[in-house]
Amino acid sequence: MKLSTIGIAMLGDERRSVMERLESRCMEQMHRLAEIIREKVKYSGGEAPPVVTAPKVASSIRDSKEVGEYFAKQNVKILIILYYIWDYPYLVWPLVNHVGRDKPILNVSNNEGLYPGNVGLLATDGALRQAGFRTHRIIGDLEDPRVQDAIVKWVRAAEAYASLRGQVYGMYGGHSMGMETGYFHLVPIQKALGITVYQIDQLWLVKEMEKVSEEEVEKGFKWLSEMLGDRIKYDGKMLTPEKLKTQLRLYLAMKKVNEEWGFDFCGIKGQRDLTEHVCITDVAEMLMNDPYDWNGPKEPFVCSTEADSLGAVTMQILKYIGGGVPVLFADVRLYVPEKDLWLFVNSGNHPSWYASLSYDPRENFKKVTLHPAIEMYFPAGGASVEFDAAPCEMTFARLGLYDDKLYMVIVRGESIDLPEEEKRELREQTNPTWPHMYVKLKASYEEFINVFPCNHIHGIPGDHVESLVYFCHMAGIEPVVLGEDAKRFHKPIWEIVR
Repeated sequence: MKLSTIGIAMLGDERRSVMERLESRCMEQMHRLAEIIREKVKYSGGEAPPVVTAPKVASSIRDSKEVGEYFAKQNVKILIILYYIWDYPYLVWPLVNHVGRDKPILNVSNNEGLYPGNVGLLATDGALRQAGFRTHRIIGDLEDPRVQDAIVKWVRAAEAYASLRGQVYGMYGGHSMGMETGYFHLVPIQKALGITVYQIDQLWLVKEMEKVSEEEVEKGFKWLSEMLGDRIKYDGKMLTPEKLKTQLRLYLAMKKVNEEWGFDFCGIKGQRDLTEHVCITDVAEMLMNDPYDWNGPKEPFVCSTEADSLGAVTMQILKYIGGGVPVLFADVRLYVPEKDLWLFVNSGNHPSWYASLSYDPRENFKKVTLHPAIEMYFPAGGASVEFDAAPCEMTFARLGLYDDKLYMVIVRGESIDLPEEEKRELREQTNPTWPHMYVKLKASYEEFINVFPCNHIHGIPGDHVESLVYFCHMAGIEPVVLGEDAKRFHKPIWEIVR
């Protein structure tokens, strides 16, 4: 994954008599914080964000300039200011103005009476906020697991915010079936996130499919056939070996174009051009979002179905927040009131990873079946992917727009298991050939249905509400947290005073 460099700095006391006694201890604190971040902020591919510490404590104007220049040369995109003793707050400005005023800033201090770092934090960060900086604060002992957890959550958010800037979303085809909530609204997305879009007609993919290596197609076909066996439900019409190979060609063509053009994530329209004249996109979308294919482990590459662009952006945010895990894409398909249960279902785009949450494809594909596409909707044919998602805690989110202003709905939930007969009855109410997640949301039906922005929802395993709220603060996006979690968060000062 593309990750941004974190710089850790500390401001000091101008009095040399103070620094001669305490500078070595201050440096130890900076190195310890760097060590914690390297150890605890890990991504699914094993990566950790690059962390650099300041070569000295900034206890003079000259020092502050040197640290700022050093960070600029190291391409620092995220700034953490650590406080351990009293500092002279004005020294923050040469540092910040050299690093750049657009960087996420976290202030971290001890909570001690002898060395009042928290006093320095409040004085210095108060100055930053006076000038309109959106900063965050964490106070406590660096060895406290709760403090470390809070730092990790902030770093995940900052990595998402900093690393997304400059990324390009590849959109294959326009927005599908006129879904305006999925359109790439350039100005608010560019202003808040620094992401742009480049649109390519799906014809380009069709032509690239003609150039795909037949040897590679056969390799993929053999891999899927061995994984699934008779759970590939060939019917001689809608799903044949050749139509499945066509879907694999689409995957390989999209993968090649993404690499050649430098796209960071993508979306594919599918309906109705490809689904009526080439094949349905389900298998290609699954493989793009999965952390593996027949060539072994790979980084999940976000691909949204129906070229849902706000969906793709939400998924890319969640991928970073979740540490590089595959991201769920689904329709908010059905609410079952007597069970207070939601069915999140979509014809494509559930990564097979969600079947067992395993990085071993064999474990996931044990639960996957490929069905013939529904002819009424998808006359070109191909395979629909079907499985029930594994039970786990989930965080769901979706970007929306109100009067051209971005907001993000955030809600925790749980993917649950049910008796097989009960699941079968529920699948019959939607579509039994598509992937399903059975969800209990940590919010009421009324609360959810009245604020959710569209028909598509996205999610990752675990509790990531705090990181998403941090991210929204950094980007100037309004976080709309649902359920009991809403009580955990206070409005930031820039929302109170405006």
